Amino acid sequence: MTTDLLLTGFEPFDGAAVNESWEAVRRATSLLRSAGVAVEVLELPVEFGRAGNLLTAAVRKHRPSLVVAVGLAAGRTGITPERVAVNVRDARIPDNAGASPVDEQVVAGGPVGYFSTLPIKAMVAALDGVPGSVSQTAGTYVCNDVFYALQHLLARDGGLAGIRGGFVHVPAADALDTATTGRGLARMIEVALRTEVDASRAGGAEH
Repeated sequence: MTTDLLLTGFEPFDGAAVNESWEAVRRATSLLRSAGVAVEVLELPVEFGRAGNLLTAAVRKHRPSLVVAVGLAAGRTGITPERVAVNVRDARIPDNAGASPVDEQVVAGGPVGYFSTLPIKAMVAALDGVPGSVSQTAGTYVCNDVFYALQHLLARDGGLAGIRGGFVHVPAADALDTATTGRGLARMIEVALRTEVDASRAGGAEH
């Protein structure tokens, strides 16, 4: 069976009981499957290196048309697809394995960054009243680590040619309830599945 989508979220971290990224993935998956989308899901550990390795293995196993990794961005108020992944690890807090890398590369000798290959502006336009915007930074924690590992894989492995992928941050539940986040994420993915050329509309930022 052909896989349309590989969708990932993260386990809880930093003492939290839940991770809203995984809750959003669960809700979006139910909606997408009801719409006939063939979805594979994966809950990733909040661990530098290991999370990216598990995602890499899943991409090679399922060979989906689209890969969307989802993470939590506490402090944001909307759903934010990321524009660029950067080749740096710089942890403010330890990951779930206790690692706290500082100024390390995600991939030794790799490019400084990779752009998302998702239609991020079209995805934001599809939110239809749900708060969201294009984000210019995925941070330097495990979310960015996974994002960079994914884009590096898709750019360098010729056997995966044609697979598009990227990263979306979702807010904490106190900013946007997970049911709304899940609906918004599902809408964005539906647009991404059928849109290869992004919308030409403003999505930049002054800071």
